[in-house]
Amino acid sequence: MRCASYCNAERYEIDELARFLRKQGMDPKFYDNVIHIHKMRESNEDESQDAEIYIFPYGCVSLWGLTEEEEHNFISEIKAFEILSLSSATMDASIYDYGETTLINEEDDEIILESGDDLIKLSISHGLTQSVKMEAFEQSIARTIERTYQLPAELAQTGKISMSRKKISQKIGALFAERNSINLHCDILDTPEFFWRRPRYETYYHMASEYMDIKQRLDILNKRLDVIHELYDILSNELKHAHSSRLEWIIILLIVTEVLMTLFKDILHVF
Repeated sequence: MRCASYCNAERYEIDELARFLRKQGMDPKFYDNVIHIHKMRESNEDESQDAEIYIFPYGCVSLWGLTEEEEHNFISEIKAFEILSLSSATMDASIYDYGETTLINEEDDEIILESGDDLIKLSISHGLTQSVKMEAFEQSIARTIERTYQLPAELAQTGKISMSRKKISQKIGALFAERNSINLHCDILDTPEFFWRRPRYETYYHMASEYMDIKQRLDILNKRLDVIHELYDILSNELKHAHSSRLEWIIILLIVTEVLMTLFKDILHVF
């Protein structure tokens, strides 16, 4: 069976989405701020074969037991409730089955579940959706660095950046917005509050988190944020330098004007 996680937007309008799902005849349940939908398979006596859907407020969905076509159809149905949709959604998929104990077989990219417990799937889904959310952050940072990587080289070669003050200000604004956006969402990558009241399920979350290398990738993400911060500092200093140079020229022009006026007045007696 297939398990897939998608990151489609910055976040979902989760309450409006729950109301929509109820109107569609579904029975959405909340686990903290995560929506859970249980979809029964027709003519299926084994509940473990039913589908489970978990919708996270930070723009991610985890789907268990659906076909790829069914996944895309469902995501299309809830697209209207996305806030700041991503131009390129991120996703990851694996297979899952049932066995004696819950584990993740990394070599086969397979999740083994000890039972059809909804909360075990939700616990693992927390780690899986954090992974695709982080991938969205990683792609965004990579694009930002790619757009600005030539600036330090240009500064090293020429001693200045060949941009107008307006363009530099726009670059600073874009870098600051990128860094601020990711910093505001970094709490998404922490251990969810869900496990504070359900500690026995936390093991399953950490299993998925380790499987997706969340900690190592978070360290790399923070280092890339440091790179963005350095670029921000470079542009800020260049903008300050440009402003200082402009003020110096204004002062020089004022001094020259005063000297000329004194020359005309006291020496040439023009005034």
